[in-house]
Amino acid sequence: MVAEPSLTLERRLLREHSLLICLDEVGRGALAGPVAVGATVVDAAAARRRVPQGLRDSKLVPERRRAEVAERASAWAPASAVGWAESTEIDEHGIMRALGIAASRAIIAACAETYDAAEALVLLDGNHDYVSAVHPGALRVRPIVKADRDCAAVSAASVIAKVARDALMVQLASAHAAYQWERNKGYASVEHRAAIRERGLTRHHRSSWAIADAPTLF
Repeated sequence: MVAEPSLTLERRLLREHSLLICLDEVGRGALAGPVAVGATVVDAAAARRRVPQGLRDSKLVPERRRAEVAERASAWAPASAVGWAESTEIDEHGIMRALGIAASRAIIAACAETYDAAEALVLLDGNHDYVSAVHPGALRVRPIVKADRDCAAVSAASVIAKVARDALMVQLASAHAAYQWERNKGYASVEHRAAIRERGLTRHHRSSWAIADAPTLF
């Protein structure tokens, strides 16, 4: 049985910080399409509420249920947003800086005119802070390994970003049917790689990557 994420860490940290901004990325390893970073803003009042039903790291939520789980996650969080970095930005800056660009955009959009990111603690899934070097202004960032699995607010950011990016890839697929992005979402499936060999790259592919040598993921 897959363990459910909890708000244990968030509640503890909110004794010391008035606000948390929780981040997770989607699309880092894809061959095509943007990378997306989801952001959820969580305060003490939100952390006292129950974890949205069905919430998990987005990779663990069945595809047919992700949209409804993302909707519940968005309703639960006081604010949320998705930030993007396009394939051209990945090619220009590299994937890690592109993640920082997307994360910074997500933070700015989630905070908008309501919250001050400088007053928040940023929880970032993973073991590397790719945000601070990019975001305009000082941030307190805490990377946490497996936060998308264990921390409900990060899981919420994960599923919100996953649903948004999948929807975009399905939309892009209508003009690029051979690559089957509606199925593989830009990742290295057998069909996707075969289409690349036959037809070459589109403007949505990450052309700086060694795509011909990319391993097949499924």
